[in-house]
Amino acid sequence: MSALDLDTAWRLHPKVALRPEPFGALLYHFGTRKLSFLKNTTIVEIVQALPNHADARSAIRSAGVPDAALPTYADALGTLADSHMIVHAEEAL
Repeated sequence: MSALDLDTAWRLHPKVALRPEPFGALLYHFGTRKLSFLKNTTIVEIVQALPNHADARSAIRSAGVPDAALPTYADALGTLADSHMIVHAEEAL
């Protein structure tokens, strides 16, 4: 997994759909046909907040994640970036 730049703007890939579920959410990439599961509601809230923030760090903070847990959520976003579920905001245009 590559390190995610928390000080960069991110958003869902334009070909990714997010479907909320009781356990979190499903992400489906229509280009690659990859399905991912988000297994907690906090990461769902962060992913949904990404386009509304200047960077990933502020999206994570907006979800009320304490600084001690920031690396865990940064790793989760890094996994989503590696699988092309999220992309740099300028790539999504």
